[in-house]
Amino acid sequence: MEYFEDLRVGDTDAFGSYEVTAAEITEFAERYDPQSFHTDPEAAAESPFGGLVASGWHTAAMTMRLLVDEFLVDGATRGALGVDELRWRRPVRPDDDLAVTTEVVDKEVWDDESGLVSVRITTEADGEEVLSMVGLVLYERRENC
Repeated sequence: MEYFEDLRVGDTDAFGSYEVTAAEITEFAERYDPQSFHTDPEAAAESPFGGLVASGWHTAAMTMRLLVDEFLVDGATRGALGVDELRWRRPVRPDDDLAVTTEVVDKEVWDDESGLVSVRITTEADGEEVLSMVGLVLYERRENC
């Protein structure tokens, strides 16, 4: 288990391989972001994107899945306070393969039981940045176990 005290500013990690499908893009969008360039391949072809693209919120959700499976799984996390600097750098398309890089950029004691860790998160599709954000993650402090 990785606790607040185990993390160091500058720690980095890279992981993931998540292949995005057209079916997943449209399914997510039909439920949460039903704009035609997310839900209708024909309309998307006529859009400024020139084809079907994932909702930015879908990209964030896929990023979160990779974070939970590969980064947070062994962490003594207590949830998050939010994200800063969320940016969608380019649209995610069907058949893109997503990967995530993390870097601890700051940490501070939050209270007697927790520490706040700021983690820069970058998601790439086939080597090109598609999302960036700074996650504000609470970690349990070891001395309180």
